[in-house]
Amino acid sequence: MPNSREDYIAYRIGRAWSAFYDAKVLADAHSWNSSVNRLYYASFYAVLALFSKHDMITHTHAGVKTQLFLHFIKTEKLDKKLGMLYSDLFDYRQKGDYGDFFDFDEKTVLLLIPQIEQFIRSVEYLLEK
Repeated sequence: MPNSREDYIAYRIGRAWSAFYDAKVLADAHSWNSSVNRLYYASFYAVLALFSKHDMITHTHAGVKTQLFLHFIKTEKLDKKLGMLYSDLFDYRQKGDYGDFFDFDEKTVLLLIPQIEQFIRSVEYLLEK
């Protein structure tokens, strides 16, 4: 259990990186839908760390997406491209986890991996400010 806000932020960033590395392992195994799921959660955990720094609380994944856009994309604290990436991943996770007869392909996943790495690094930069 975290003892402080800083502990919680570090925990969430650690989870983000762990999910990111899991996504890479799953991609290496050609498990594309599972890789996309882990990429989404990598970005989600990073955003939760950012929200913690700013005393923001949300209760749903959709709420996280909405608050990210209101407080960090619209204000240009995070690049608009990263906001679109998060939005796409939000939709991809829904399709990959709940959609019938839907499978991601290698090209899509391999393009997402470096973008999610950039997303997490951008969030870490904001956390250091």
